[in-house]
Amino acid sequence: MSLEIIFVLFLLVAAFFLFATDYVSFDVAAMILLFSLLVTGILDFEEGLSGISHPATVAIASMFVLSEGLRRTGLLNKAGDYFSERLQENFYVWMVVMMLFISGMSAIMNNTAVVIIFIPILIEVASKIGISASKLLMPVSFAAIMGGICTLIGTSTNLLVASIAEERGAAAFSMFDFTPVGVSLLVVGYLFLLIFGINMIPARRSQDEDELTKNFEMQGYLADVVVEPNSDLVGGVLDEEELTKRLDLDVLRIMKPDRNRSAQRSEIKVEVGDVFRIRANPEELNKLLQKEDFSSRAAKEWFDVDLEHGRDALIEAIVTPESSLEGKSLNEIDFYERFGAVPLAIRHKGELQHDDLGEVKISGGDSLLLSLSSDRISEIEKDSTFVVASKLGVMSQRKDKTFMALSILLGVVLVAAFEILPIAISAGTGVILMILTGCITTEEAYQAVNWKIIMLLAGVIPLGLAMDKTGAASLLAEGLIETLQGFGPRALLGGFYLLTMLMSAVMSTNASAALVAPLAIQIANSIGVNPEPFVISVSYAASLTFLTPFGHHANTLIYGAGQYKFTDFTKVGLPINILFWALATYLIPVIWPF
Repeated sequence: MSLEIIFVLFLLVAAFFLFATDYVSFDVAAMILLFSLLVTGILDFEEGLSGISHPATVAIASMFVLSEGLRRTGLLNKAGDYFSERLQENFYVWMVVMMLFISGMSAIMNNTAVVIIFIPILIEVASKIGISASKLLMPVSFAAIMGGICTLIGTSTNLLVASIAEERGAAAFSMFDFTPVGVSLLVVGYLFLLIFGINMIPARRSQDEDELTKNFEMQGYLADVVVEPNSDLVGGVLDEEELTKRLDLDVLRIMKPDRNRSAQRSEIKVEVGDVFRIRANPEELNKLLQKEDFSSRAAKEWFDVDLEHGRDALIEAIVTPESSLEGKSLNEIDFYERFGAVPLAIRHKGELQHDDLGEVKISGGDSLLLSLSSDRISEIEKDSTFVVASKLGVMSQRKDKTFMALSILLGVVLVAAFEILPIAISAGTGVILMILTGCITTEEAYQAVNWKIIMLLAGVIPLGLAMDKTGAASLLAEGLIETLQGFGPRALLGGFYLLTMLMSAVMSTNASAALVAPLAIQIANSIGVNPEPFVISVSYAASLTFLTPFGHHANTLIYGAGQYKFTDFTKVGLPINILFWALATYLIPVIWPF
């Protein structure tokens, strides 16, 4: 065994560790892998760039932009409003119709973008029909994920695995090659969700959806305090930063004896009788009352309206997966300076936190209760860091571009489906047309691309190339074949499905697919069978991940919005994953013979 093989195998193990543990973000992990291969000379410069210039990378980046272009026309919002009305008339019938619509849209555009649109709509409709939004969000997220596997462009994983297979001698996959098995799995998934799944999903989020103060359990963490005559603050300007530094609290509003105000803090002189509405835990409130010459008003029950006077607004914002906030605390990014919002509570990885909010390390899917001026909501919504869940939002929509954007997207699909142009060229051309026709601006196009995913592909694709080039893939394949002698190709296919499924539960779907696909193809070639069933198996297994809230971005987004526990995904997702594992192992060789 050569030193090059040993080093590549070491990098493979390191990749598993880094992607599974989040020791560093996965895009950084991918860059570590890439430059390790370049510095050691295992790959030359041109080979190192094969990931960033790969057809799958170009196609995936283009699909991000095309999906965003369609989203900004407001088409999905209009559909969501329609379903919102119908769900109040006949819940189960229209729930199925809505899920089918979401699956259909997810087959031609980024499924995470579809879920983003429907989160606030479902929260609103749940309040109107008197059920928990938790009962709606998980089925819709699962429907979007299942819809994505039905076409080549429905999920980035399909594009990636298809390109990896084509590079290694397999026939090019067409637009609808994934459809027969994908639709079969979708039907089984729907039946399970509608018969068993909805009843298995706990009603985590309060049915009183409109009251964010209730959903975030703010009772006991809000108070009105009155400035006493002997206070040192009287006559001066409030130094809120100093007050916040010494005590874990935030001043939300200053109410003068003669009027209510929430103006610029730096402009307000403190006077006797001023009432400060604050967020603080009970312990810090006691410290304030003891040391700062304040007295407390009588305790009261708090409602959203108490925090929404004049321009003041209260919203729930969900942190998007791979946002710039991930792994950082609010203090590190100067949250108030950047967004003009005061965090009142954070639902972090399923647990509600009220104390030391500035020190909480933010993760994708975290849900933040924010107090801010209403004119800042649009800034929050436009920022790709957040999905505003508690309001339908005010983001401007280009409704006059709906037909154009939809036509361009369908044109991309048809050109690729009839194999007139490769999907990377077709999708790239679609992006140019979207920009030229005003469906999306250049700045919005750059913002639409998930650059962390692009950097991931830039790193893991060359790792697969290094495995082939050094012979590491052949060595692993020979070892596995020797170990699994006596098992037929169907058992091997089922084994790869299971391996990929478990990996995708703890790491990026694209990372798991990129690591397993080259090995699966190598083993199929070594035992003399068609590698295409193995490719399909790896792609489905990577995408159809329901075991945890972190395996797929759609599930991560609903994690905080639905107030789910980690185990809720396992309880509902495990039976679905087992069903899909068994069904895919049987069906894939029927459609794609060995």
